[in-house]
Amino acid sequence: MNKIIYLDAAASALKPESVIRAEMDFLQNDYANAGRGICARAAAVDEKIMDARRQVARFINARASDNIIFTSGATDGLNRAMRMIYSMPEFTACKPVVAVSDLDHHSARMPWIAGGAEIAVCPLDSGFNYDMDNIPYADVFVITAMSNVIGMPVLVADLIAAARKKNPNVITVVDVAQYVVHMPIDAGAWGADFICFSGHKIGADTGVGVMYIKNPDLFYPDKFGGGMVNKITGADTWVLNDAPEKFEAGTLPLTQIIGFPVAIDELVRYRPDLNLIKYMYDKLSENPRIKIITPRDSTLLTFYIDGMHALDFGASVGARGLCLRVGNMCAGWLHKLMNLTGTARISVGAWNTMDDAKAAVDIINSVVK
Repeated sequence: MNKIIYLDAAASALKPESVIRAEMDFLQNDYANAGRGICARAAAVDEKIMDARRQVARFINARASDNIIFTSGATDGLNRAMRMIYSMPEFTACKPVVAVSDLDHHSARMPWIAGGAEIAVCPLDSGFNYDMDNIPYADVFVITAMSNVIGMPVLVADLIAAARKKNPNVITVVDVAQYVVHMPIDAGAWGADFICFSGHKIGADTGVGVMYIKNPDLFYPDKFGGGMVNKITGADTWVLNDAPEKFEAGTLPLTQIIGFPVAIDELVRYRPDLNLIKYMYDKLSENPRIKIITPRDSTLLTFYIDGMHALDFGASVGARGLCLRVGNMCAGWLHKLMNLTGTARISVGAWNTMDDAKAAVDIINSVVK
């Protein structure tokens, strides 16, 4: 079988050997539950989890490790942020006005719609950027820091500042699932209330993510169970631990968390080579049937084929050993805005080489003649 060319890093990154080794070593030699025991082995796991939390805090420039809540991924974090905001006293009787945009992944927008919020859609300009002059008034502002279709970073701090001019008390929720791979996150400078991302996008394992909360004391937990309780005070009353424990009921994804800081180290050392995207952009733009919708300096290469369904294209290149993403990228609103039923997306990781890019171009051109 020919070599598989994996150009779908934006869906999920391949795992560095160092991450795999760290997780295997933990499972084979150091495994115990966290927050549940006082023996030396359990205490060592507690310290490993705390070290991982500290490293994540440094990675996104959070004020303290207590701001870092481990989740099962970005989708989990975004849904949990919604539930915590809905439980605030001011929103229990009247659901908030929530500003969203057509850049949003389904996970960023659907929870609010399903929860009954009043939705205000931020307009985009012709380049699919937020229209800074027309940010709507909102109680909650959901920001997609980088679209998984367009692949360009947005000015998060400026957007938050613009939203707070309309409402100084607006709660901001930032989806950085794509952004985190390519750009530094500065939670302190942004001033966002929530920031969410997944581990698997940066080379950590599936089943782990991060929800940053700027002011944890303002929010009540959205799920309950072991590990979060300080003491039970009555038949139906209790005192909870402080953050982060009060937001982490149940057993954490320990093995995945152990691999998380190793993945961060790898990402900081080896960011994806976006010159590969530029090369493929230049070559594929020569084919008149290939309609590229992303800028040349994007972190992604998204396109559609004139006269060919995206799924047919994906199946054809897949049969030739090229793995890329086709469909609506879980970004249905943006595809509707562009009047497209689906697109194809190329994304690169640190493992990809110029040989991969050249082979991908050859495969695509062999299908799209």
